[in-house]
Amino acid sequence: MRATVWHGKRDVRIDDVPDPAIQDDTDAVIRVTSSGLCGSDLHLYEVLTPFMTPGDVLGHEPMGVVEEVGPAVTDLRPGDRVVVPFRIACGTCWMCRRGLRTQCETTQVTEHGMGARLFGCTELYGAVPGAQAEYLRVPQAQYGPIKVPGGPPDDRFVCLSDVLPTAWQAVAYADVPRDGSLVVLGLGPIGAMACRIARHPGVAGGASAPWQQGAERSAVPAACLGRRGHPQPDGDQVRPRPTCRAARMRTTTRVVASRTRVPSASGASVGTV
Repeated sequence: MRATVWHGKRDVRIDDVPDPAIQDDTDAVIRVTSSGLCGSDLHLYEVLTPFMTPGDVLGHEPMGVVEEVGPAVTDLRPGDRVVVPFRIACGTCWMCRRGLRTQCETTQVTEHGMGARLFGCTELYGAVPGAQAEYLRVPQAQYGPIKVPGGPPDDRFVCLSDVLPTAWQAVAYADVPRDGSLVVLGLGPIGAMACRIARHPGVAGGASAPWQQGAERSAVPAACLGRRGHPQPDGDQVRPRPTCRAARMRTTTRVVASRTRVPSASGASVGTV
């Protein structure tokens, strides 16, 4: 199969590599139909190269179609359409039962003192072959993959693998008070998704950073701004859809909550939540 392969610092190529196969009873193999690019992939391109090995396959935001399952995987069958979360967890250990799946005791990389294994990452997280490939072996497939319906295109689901849960967690950690403000600094896929999550009823309103440039990004604040639980009436007229393309992955996102109003670039208040 063809895959995105790391060869060295700033040296990533598309190579032919062996097809994955079932190795453990809890494995599945999927045919990848979409796979996102992530800002974390840039770390592997340069910063974390001391922990990479030539031949590592990159990628950790996939979805696809199940091709084969191990005997312990009873809720998936060939032909199922699935999204695969970036972390690998068993679902039954002490950590997983308490919702701490990134610290799964079954897949922890204990030799490096790290948490659960991740797809397409460094040896610090298990060096599990990644998802920017035609096929992917999915460990712990009895728990990880999320079945999604056929019909809608992949871009309606693929952000479930990483973008949506990361943005949701950022908004949740901000813990916006009833009369507080929420500012999202950065409007890459995570930032755009955080704005949309902040509009979700019962969560919060949100304002994007007012100094963002460009017509596409300047439209996002109108879609994201409003009082808690009460988006602006014109918000639904602007519905930017987060994308996983590499061109949009260079923006770092930070979510900040406070009890003060958010000033715009001109000094006027742009909103509260």
